[in-house]
Amino acid sequence: MIRRLLSLVPPGTVAVGAGLALLGLASYVHLAVAGHSLAVADYGSLSVLWTIVFTLGIGLFMPVEQEVARLVAGRHSQGHTPGPVLARGAALALGLLVAIVALIIAARGPLADRFFAGDDTMVAVLIGSLAALAVAHTTRGVLSGLQLFPWYGTQLGVDGGLRIALVALLGLTGVTSPVWFGAVLIVAPLIGVAVTAAPVLRAIGGGVPVAWAAFLRGLGLLITSSLLSQVVVNIGVINVKVLDPSDVATAGALLSALVLVRIPLFVFASLQASLLPGLATSAATGDRAAFNGLLRRALGVVTALGLTGAVLAVLLGPWLVQTLFDAPDVLGHGDFAWLAAATLAYLWAMVLGQALLALDRHRAQAVAWAVGVAALVAATLAPVATALRVELGYAIGSVVVAATMAALLRTRTSGPAPMHTTTAREAVAPGVPAGS
Repeated sequence: MIRRLLSLVPPGTVAVGAGLALLGLASYVHLAVAGHSLAVADYGSLSVLWTIVFTLGIGLFMPVEQEVARLVAGRHSQGHTPGPVLARGAALALGLLVAIVALIIAARGPLADRFFAGDDTMVAVLIGSLAALAVAHTTRGVLSGLQLFPWYGTQLGVDGGLRIALVALLGLTGVTSPVWFGAVLIVAPLIGVAVTAAPVLRAIGGGVPVAWAAFLRGLGLLITSSLLSQVVVNIGVINVKVLDPSDVATAGALLSALVLVRIPLFVFASLQASLLPGLATSAATGDRAAFNGLLRRALGVVTALGLTGAVLAVLLGPWLVQTLFDAPDVLGHGDFAWLAAATLAYLWAMVLGQALLALDRHRAQAVAWAVGVAALVAATLAPVATALRVELGYAIGSVVVAATMAALLRTRTSGPAPMHTTTAREAVAPGVPAGS
């Protein structure tokens, strides 16, 4: 199955996989060094910063990357320059960034008090980190659309390598401020962009303008789905601070636990770039048997990944988070069982979501994530301990999303009809998993 999926990957995507692997490793190293260097309360603040950055950053700017890649690929195939697409994408990313930064500045005081123990500097780091992701995702869209996958992988690799080097330096020099560990999320991606700027700068230029209507078609639904999917997988850490601000230990321990149980998501990301084109090709040709067969095999692969990860997480999770991240001893085997089950359901939702996208059912995907978030909120209100509340929210929310997507897919009684919007060529943009 894996060989079949990888055979669909465009040439050069192996470089993306290598960069993604290094970026994933950087997440573990970053949090491990911070866990051993920071006080429990400071690590809790860094955990919330990390969660907000990647929830908003990936939720808002990954769809921009995907749309830039789609339009650049289409123009490149027709011999047109990608400059106008880059201009539109940069303007859109800037607009989204300005809007979210305005909200953050307006709520600066409450944000600092509730999440960062009154430290305004952490709010500034939050803004800088979001700006760095806006720039990174926009430029990656150009690299992906031009199928410059070695450059794309290089940007990921430089980002990840610098995170490892910088946090190692912070650890060796005895830095104990969460601000510096958070600042790594600004410096590393921006240097990655600078190193891979040459092909992006060559893309700047004139050409046939891109209509806003073409750029924005479906983008609102993509952003909605992207944001809601990040909420489901990440909101637990923030909810700990909201539900019990005095519980500084659980927020940090929960992020460390989530980083461990979500390892299968990084493996899925290496398959995602090939899964969507494969499904889209089957849908475009009306080959229902191929579509259903590929979908079943993909679900089988992620189920095997999820179950393997679940067994390891339940058996070793409590020991690993204390050993690797120096996390407080507040989570037990049962906590890891809930988190692992939630991650398995989330993997199912990711695969089923790709199927909906391949069928050009962006609205159905957004509806499923909205229903899941509603279920997450309801589960989080359960009158149980704080940790269990957020674990139930993640688990029930993910299960409801997957079940809703499965039901929406089953309502399509006829075979996949030929599509004209989500083609295999348009679906080549690689994705980066949550919390990268």
